[in-house]
Amino acid sequence: MIDLETIKKYIGDVLMETNFTFLGEKKVGKVRDVYVGKDKITLISTDRHSSFDRIIAHIPFKGEVLNRTSLFWFEETRDIIPNHIISTPDPNVVVVKKCKVVPIEMVVRGYITGVTSTSLWTHYQAGKRDFGDFTLPDGMKKNQKLEEPVLTPTTKSEDHDRPLTSGEILKEGIVSKDLWKKMAETAMALFKRGQEVALRRGLLLVDTKYEFGLDEKGELTLIDEIHTPDSSRWWKAISYEGRFNAGEEPEYFDKEFLRLWFKGHCDPYKDEVLPPAPPELVAELSRRYIEIYEMLTGKVFDHDLSQSTLERITKNLAKL
Repeated sequence: MIDLETIKKYIGDVLMETNFTFLGEKKVGKVRDVYVGKDKITLISTDRHSSFDRIIAHIPFKGEVLNRTSLFWFEETRDIIPNHIISTPDPNVVVVKKCKVVPIEMVVRGYITGVTSTSLWTHYQAGKRDFGDFTLPDGMKKNQKLEEPVLTPTTKSEDHDRPLTSGEILKEGIVSKDLWKKMAETAMALFKRGQEVALRRGLLLVDTKYEFGLDEKGELTLIDEIHTPDSSRWWKAISYEGRFNAGEEPEYFDKEFLRLWFKGHCDPYKDEVLPPAPPELVAELSRRYIEIYEMLTGKVFDHDLSQSTLERITKNLAKL
């Protein structure tokens, strides 16, 4: 694992953006630069870190961690559902099939937790028990494992995701009954596989989201990312039970500490210019991303430190 002191040396050498002219039309996402070609799409994972609906920092090696983590899980779940990967010309880059995106984010939860306005625990604390497709009993505690994982889908929107029930999805005609059934079954199968593999590595997959598309033959296909630190919540398994029984928070790989720093030093929703993130917090978040990658995959994060990420990507894409 790259140590904290080495990470600190690379805080100024992060991948903020790319500007390639030979890959197709460029679209900029929160983390990825997307190049839409004639018959394929090139996704480049940058080191941008998004919170409060804006970029608040750039985290060394983050893009590579996200990309390599997704590639690991795409391979681990290939027997459950085909995915959109065509090739991986660089550790930060994937070339993928064009798919028609299904406009639903499949959020699967294995525990009742969270602090945001959309979290299961927040709604439960407010007295909600009936969530449309499932009902939770009285007397549950924060961070408790659910008897069975639950599906809480939302619309896929650039502005604000809206919670959905299966009844609303079918009533609004967002997808057909058959397609919805397959999506729901596949999401649950992916989550179960994720939990099984992670537990062997000493981690608990708490919740996550999946995105699906339809390929040129109309076949359901897993797209975007899977089981990354950005799309999933992870806890350390060995200490979970003891901490839960003691009423303590689990050991987690959360980026909340960086969000809290910004909230304590500015108004990140309103201030036009934000203060720079403290280097020690940026380095710590990078370390956490690398640690979870190594725990999940059982592989050493062997980043090439001899050249900048952009130089390496440029050389590798020139070979296409």
